[in-house]
Amino acid sequence: MTKKSDRKIPSVGFGMWKIAEDDCAASVYKAIKLGYRHLDSASDYGNEVQVGEGIKHAIDDGLCRREDLWVTSKLWNTYHAKEHVGPALQKTLDDLQLDYLDLYLIHFPIAQRYVDFKERYPAGWFFDPDVDEPRMHLEKVPLHETWSAMEEQYQNGLTHRIGVCNYNTGLMHDLLSYAKIKPAMLQIESHPYLTQEALLRLCKMNDIAVTAFSPLGALSYLELDMANETESVLEQPVVVAAAKRLGKTPAQIVLRWGVQRGTTIIPKSTKEHRMIENADLFNFELSEREMTEISALNQNRRFNDPGVFCEAAFNRFHPIYD
Repeated sequence: MTKKSDRKIPSVGFGMWKIAEDDCAASVYKAIKLGYRHLDSASDYGNEVQVGEGIKHAIDDGLCRREDLWVTSKLWNTYHAKEHVGPALQKTLDDLQLDYLDLYLIHFPIAQRYVDFKERYPAGWFFDPDVDEPRMHLEKVPLHETWSAMEEQYQNGLTHRIGVCNYNTGLMHDLLSYAKIKPAMLQIESHPYLTQEALLRLCKMNDIAVTAFSPLGALSYLELDMANETESVLEQPVVVAAAKRLGKTPAQIVLRWGVQRGTTIIPKSTKEHRMIENADLFNFELSEREMTEISALNQNRRFNDPGVFCEAAFNRFHPIYD
């Protein structure tokens, strides 16, 4: 029998961010029916109950077994204190109708003031959204305390792996200096406009896998007014030329670049033809020149930046990247 720690994460996952509650259960079921076995969820997405319904439906219908699935979720910022990590994970498990996660991640290296489940769940970014001038409030919880509590959840068997999201190189070095259980995964924004080469190299040196969220770049942020259509990587000449050469779509070229450079990717779509397209990446290969030219598109353009959106939307300037 394969040890739980030896199992490899599927290279292409199905991301749950921004999937509406009404669409979520059906979308998860459809994704599993189409062959997806890696589901990327989070407390903050506000749809884990529906994700759980979709998983249960698929298992009940015989589309898969629980052990066939890789399910990831994330610890929200308001639950960083040692005493809150376990209950937060259990809440996620209850909502997902699962006994364990394959991977549990610290969502952001940001500790916010605790909000009780009964008061509001998911907690979101505001401490009290009903006051005249709501804002996010921080809590003095060091990241080593949160990681220690994550290690306890691993030891208790409630998650088979633990890791982090949105850490930079400095935080990764710091984490590795005190971690008793090394992080199995770093999840970061990465796409041709934000290649994060140094961070990927550091993770490779330390045998830490990397998942790239928003692998298509601006496409994930247009509806949030956090990007504009002129920033689409899909129209770059090297991407278009590779798509023409290989008979693939520009989106498939960019996603293949992500997989071929060694990252796991988690694209999101509720449209069946897009779901099929996003997973159809393993019957072609980009040339070394194409890989190099696509990587050269890097602009260090970060779309998901707390240093920007926290001030704009949550009334607090809170940068975590230089």
